[in-house]
Amino acid sequence: MAQTLGTIIIYARDMKKTALFYSRHFGFETTGEVAEGLIELRSTVGGAGILIHQAAKSVKLGQLTVKLSFHVQDIEAFIAKAAAEGLVFGPAHQANGYRFANAKDPDGNSISISSRAFRGG
Repeated sequence: MAQTLGTIIIYARDMKKTALFYSRHFGFETTGEVAEGLIELRSTVGGAGILIHQAAKSVKLGQLTVKLSFHVQDIEAFIAKAAAEGLVFGPAHQANGYRFANAKDPDGNSISISSRAFRGG
C-alpha cells in the first residue's frame, strides 16, 4: 500500500499569527478559524497541508527537529518579495545544481526555500 505525506502539524504560541505567516508568505489558504483546536491551511498548488496546533506552555519551540522546505524556482526573486513583506531570509547558498536559503517562522521553527526540485538532469 502506497503512503503519502498529507499534513504537517506545527505547534505555535500564537496560532493565528503562525497561520497568517504561512498564508502570506507561502500561499496557503485558510479561513483562520480555530476548529477542533486547529487552524487548517490548504496548499493552492498541491502537496501537504498544514495544521496549526496550540503549543502547550511546556513545549520548547524553535528547536531544529524538523525543517519545512518549500520548492521555489527563483530563489532571489522570492527572497526579494518576502523581504518586502517582512520575511527576511539568510543568504542564498549554492549547492549541487540548485540554490537554497533559510529563515524562521514566528515560533522560531526553521524553514527554507530551495530550487532543488527544479534542477536539471
